[in-house]
Amino acid sequence: MRIVVTGATGNIGTGVVGALSADPQVDSVVGLARRPADGIVVADVERADLAPLFHGADAVVHLAWLFQPARRPERTWRANVLGSMRVFEAVAAAGVPKLVHTSSIGAYSPRADDEPVTEDWPTHGWPGAAYPREKSYLERYLDAFEARHPAVDVVRMRPGFVFQRRAATEQRRLFGGPFVPGSLVRPGLLPVVPDVRGLRFQVVHTADLGDAVRRAVTRPVRGPFNIATGPVVDPRFVASLLGARTIPVPARVARAAVDAAWRLHAVPATPGLFDAVLRLPVMDTGRAESELDWRPRHDAEATLKEFFAGLREGAGGDTAPLAPDRHRLREIATGVGRKP
Repeated sequence: MRIVVTGATGNIGTGVVGALSADPQVDSVVGLARRPADGIVVADVERADLAPLFHGADAVVHLAWLFQPARRPERTWRANVLGSMRVFEAVAAAGVPKLVHTSSIGAYSPRADDEPVTEDWPTHGWPGAAYPREKSYLERYLDAFEARHPAVDVVRMRPGFVFQRRAATEQRRLFGGPFVPGSLVRPGLLPVVPDVRGLRFQVVHTADLGDAVRRAVTRPVRGPFNIATGPVVDPRFVASLLGARTIPVPARVARAAVDAAWRLHAVPATPGLFDAVLRLPVMDTGRAESELDWRPRHDAEATLKEFFAGLREGAGGDTAPLAPDRHRLREIATGVGRKP
């Protein structure tokens, strides 16, 4: 099998490429990315002629996504929505028989209770933030795409929050900003965790999501799959990992704090994204378990412990999206900060 992966150098892309490369059914993996990297074909999904790159592929896995600049939603719309549409149409033009698109739990419509939702729950997102709007729009586009191209097996992966150690610094930059020190995420150092009512989410380790995508590529499946590990994460769960206690904080107070930080340019994540997280449903992963024989190897505790360790260490990877902060790169180059 020949598989093409867009966004191959990011958090999810590195996991997917690793999983596919280790599968004996896969003969070659062609990774595409906007910026150069070893073994990567440089191709921007907004501009590149994609059909020739997809020609002869058995599947295209579409992962390319731009989270920032959140203050310029027209920019992320061009990259994420229009760029994805170009990928989908190039798949059809090149005659690729399978398309695997990474959607998100963020595409789902809000649900107030904790009753797990299956893949038929509506995917209208939360309209107050760009990320769920974009993911939801692409769900609608794929509905029409499938009707126009019934010969293409379309798979939609809908993961929870995706973490790994080497993506920790990237995710701090994207969502926390330069004023959120990762060194604080240490057991015993952070005394309290705000307990915001309704705040809970699901996570999955990058390697486990990569394995799920590999299974979706190599098996005769189509349709959506929820991907997450257990248990569901809430403030008390996080506090237990950090040896902290929780203090009740009303959602409106927490939201006001996020809004103030946003207006002061102290954080890059929008208040609308906070609103969206508060409204996320809990996903049922039964379909992935039964049809993909998928079982996560990392539970939520192991996944978050690894991620927190990466935050403390300023961990990163060897691709541009996952690169450590510049000061950490200098330390690595000079040997400063290395453990004896």
